Amino acid sequence: KKEIVSADKLKKELEESKAKLTLLNKKSIHSVKAKPKKKEAKKKEAKKKIEVKKLETKKTEASKLEARKTEAKKKEAKKKAEAKKKEAKKKAEAKKKAEAKKKEAKKKAEAKKKAEAKKKAEVKKKAEAKKKEEEAKKKEEEAKKKEEEAKKTYEEELEEQLTEEEITGFQIDRTDMDRLSNKVCEIVAGYETEGMFQSELWKKLKLSSRDGSRLALKLERMGMISREKILENGRWTYKLIIKRSPVSTSSLEGAPCLTCPVEAQCSIDGEISPKTCKLIDDWVRIESKHSN
Repeated sequence: KKEIVSADKLKKELEESKAKLTLLNKKSIHSVKAKPKKKEAKKKEAKKKIEVKKLETKKTEASKLEARKTEAKKKEAKKKAEAKKKEAKKKAEAKKKAEAKKKEAKKKAEAKKKAEAKKKAEVKKKAEAKKKEEEAKKKEEEAKKKEEEAKKTYEEELEEQLTEEEITGFQIDRTDMDRLSNKVCEIVAGYETEGMFQSELWKKLKLSSRDGSRLALKLERMGMISREKILENGRWTYKLIIKRSPVSTSSLEGAPCLTCPVEAQCSIDGEISPKTCKLIDDWVRIESKHSN
């Protein structure tokens, strides 16, 4: 900056010297025609030479200063260019790094996506394999069940061997069949809709499997019980469920009709009728209270 100021100052001084020289030339041209003295002329000439020399020196210095100024500008420009180049290089490297980072992130994301897809595929494969295994197991169980169902029970074989007359007319030696049938129905009725296994009933009544099975077939034909085929502990058996309970004589005990003095005159449409009988109403009410 100091060099630039000095150059400007030198340039100004140069211009002033030029102006002075021009003025001296004009004076020498328009000087008085009278011949100056030799000594004075020489003095002026020497002075003029000094001025010219000074002017040339200043001019040389100004040129050198200008050159230095130009050189300084070139250096500054070069410095700026290098700084710009460095900045561009820095930006390019940063961009390259960002792209590399982006590429790496993309690669990782793709790898993660592939891993997840692989995991899902494995889970799906396992689920399908498990499903197939379950289906195969289910089919096997169904086939086994069908196979078991296809097997005939002892009762079914017995039913095929016996005629309807042999089933409905079944008798056990020295046994009151009506009483036995009523007892079976009473026991089965105690289990209500759940029913009971026939093997348990035969044990209670101390009957053989053959007699018990024939008795169950008879009671089923009579509409007293129903038989439900059930797989129990890997074997087919039957549950007996009550359909119609037998009439117990104990339910008639205490009925007013047995000792009624006008029982012979009682009829549904007569003047004395069970529909309007006060004794029957009282008896039914009392029995209902006892049963509750």
